Amino acid sequence: MTTTSVPRFTRPRSVTGKQLVFRDAAVGDAEFILSLRTDEQKARYLSATDADLGKQRAWMAAYAGDDSQIYFIIANLAGAPVGTVRLYDQRGDSFCWGSWIKSDAAPSNFGIESALMVYRYALHLGFRRAHFDVRRENASVRQFHLRLGAVATGEDDDNVYFEMPHEAILQTLAHYKKYLPDGVAIA
Repeated sequence: MTTTSVPRFTRPRSVTGKQLVFRDAAVGDAEFILSLRTDEQKARYLSATDADLGKQRAWMAAYAGDDSQIYFIIANLAGAPVGTVRLYDQRGDSFCWGSWIKSDAAPSNFGIESALMVYRYALHLGFRRAHFDVRRENASVRQFHLRLGAVATGEDDDNVYFEMPHEAILQTLAHYKKYLPDGVAIA
């Protein structure tokens, strides 16, 4: 008889790709996160965020004790923060990802490399599938996910819902290998 363990969110010290590094977000990152989430252009497809730094710090402090999600600061190889991404809403062997924002200082290929890193790390944790939603008006991100192999599963007035099957994740990692040729290093 074969038993399969259920994946769980585990926070690494770092996940390093070709030109990006994921590290766990901390209270000290609140100002950076808030600057992204309250930027009019960057936040237009996100849920509204209160511009109160104290509230953001309190949210980050509560997050530190929350094992139901991982909130990454995405940094360049020199350690400067250039974006965020979050893994959350575990449903068996499927995870959701979002809060995906890049700063103006993000390197080229930020989108594809960070997406591949999310999938690599999720597979490392034992996840096999992903689910997520994208605002209907965010056509470029919807097209990005469709190119990677995501399947639209539904929609409402505000969002289009997607799933990324296991086989599509594997095919995407192989097809776009040049953006993450050595996979990821997890510490």
